[in-house]
Amino acid sequence: MNDYIVSARKYRPATFESVVGQRALTETLRNAIRQNHLAHAYLFCGPRGVGKTTCARIFAKTINCLNPTEGHDACNECESCQAFNEQRSFNIHELDAASNNSVEDIRTLIQEVRIPPQIGKYSVYIIDEVHMLSQGAFNALLKTLEEPPSYAIFILATTEKHKVLPTILSRCQVYDFARITVSDIIAHLQYVSSQEGVTVSEEALNVVAQKADGGMRDALSIFDQLVAFCGNTITYEQAIEVLNVLDSEYYFRLVNAALKNDVSDALLLLDEVLRRGFDSGHFITGFAQHLRDVLVSKDTATIQLLETSDGIRRRYAEQAQQCDAQWIFKALDVVNTCDINYRTARNKRLVVELCLVKLTQLNVPQQTAVMTPQQVERKAQPVIKQPTAAQPVAQLAAQPVAQPAAPPKMSKIPTIPTINAASAPAKETATIPPVTTNIHSEENTPFTLDQFKGAWAGLYTIFKEEPRLLAILKEYTPELIDQHHCVLKLANPWQKAAFKQFGKAVMDHMRETLHNSHLQLTLQVDETNVVKRAYTAEEKYKVLADMNEELVNLKTALALQIE
Repeated sequence: MNDYIVSARKYRPATFESVVGQRALTETLRNAIRQNHLAHAYLFCGPRGVGKTTCARIFAKTINCLNPTEGHDACNECESCQAFNEQRSFNIHELDAASNNSVEDIRTLIQEVRIPPQIGKYSVYIIDEVHMLSQGAFNALLKTLEEPPSYAIFILATTEKHKVLPTILSRCQVYDFARITVSDIIAHLQYVSSQEGVTVSEEALNVVAQKADGGMRDALSIFDQLVAFCGNTITYEQAIEVLNVLDSEYYFRLVNAALKNDVSDALLLLDEVLRRGFDSGHFITGFAQHLRDVLVSKDTATIQLLETSDGIRRRYAEQAQQCDAQWIFKALDVVNTCDINYRTARNKRLVVELCLVKLTQLNVPQQTAVMTPQQVERKAQPVIKQPTAAQPVAQLAAQPVAQPAAPPKMSKIPTIPTINAASAPAKETATIPPVTTNIHSEENTPFTLDQFKGAWAGLYTIFKEEPRLLAILKEYTPELIDQHHCVLKLANPWQKAAFKQFGKAVMDHMRETLHNSHLQLTLQVDETNVVKRAYTAEEKYKVLADMNEELVNLKTALALQIE
């Protein structure tokens, strides 16, 4: 039986030319070798699986090649190259700092640095995950890293550059490896699949590239997983099933349902996603990414920001033409708000469902507000013209006078207990009289205590731009004396003065909301509040002495002083 080698090892790049997605960086290293401008220490940093250790090995192999090619690549024929290929080279030393991070490990490495190479020009020391070295190990490495022997070159690799000491960074040439793009991953996977005799759709490779998140090693591992399940033919449906990825078709369908204002279709789509075992939080996060991709697809200049295959990019462009830009902005805001509220919500499904309902209503035109029976009555009330100089009063007197309509029948409302205002303590008061602006002068609709409190709470939104008034509205609620009178008790005259500036507007909204033009508000300043102040030590002693006479005797006997 043949020995199986995973694709990540089998197709590991052996030359700078075969490194995927790091062209600028590899060209810099090749030029340094060509011009013989080699530094004594390098730091390769970047995400996992982007080629840091691979480039370090290629660099070490190339600079030790005895017969480099015209392009200054390794010849793969000399003794040094063959020793490297057979993994028996004594010129290249690799240390995993994740498991060898103590001072003693670094001291052993420093002892090895003193030994010159037997074959080739340089001894290369590759320290992987260097950020995991201890503080003492970093300090032990500093001197050797700054002034190594002429034949020693250090290559440090890390995924967390910010954890490396600044003193180490200052001694190295730093190379930042970028995430590999989706298009580069797809192109390389197509090459690997052709070498392995595997037929795979471009949509399936796009799923693999998205799942790999910029790492080629992860992409090759996922590819091997798909081959193990699907065999030599891999389809898009099989890829999303094996990798447990939500089909992007759901997102396209959801946008179409929202544009058609189809609430039922949107809710049924969410139910289908949940029944397939996907988390609703991941669904809403993925949909936010989908809306972002639709937005960047509206312009040919920004569609290049969409990291996907050409076929899917055309699909996004088609849907982008169906969506108005303003609709996408509003939809993104709704989905982002849902994502924020989702983390703290108890009924998470309800939060997502409300989000979908709002999305389906973004294109619904604003409907005319439904009028109450009282508003219909006022609108139908005929206007009685005032006499003018050209029209005698007698003519107007002949006009029919509209009779007041009977009030609508309402269910019995509990009677609110009446408090005799005369029995209240005498306080500084001010009454805001009733006004008839925008409401019928004869309107006197009964209301409940809950309706009164709800109308007061509605003022928070109306006066949200007035911080001083808003603070009073939220802190104090008037006491309802009867259907025509309420009392607002404030803490001090300053609050009273601040409220009186908006008193008329406040009561206009209250009367309009409650349909009661006779409602009055009385302001009172509560003078019974006890003024709190800090007591001195002498005052505290007098209070305690009045409570216990023995305290005076104790103070005298011990000759105590009050400080």
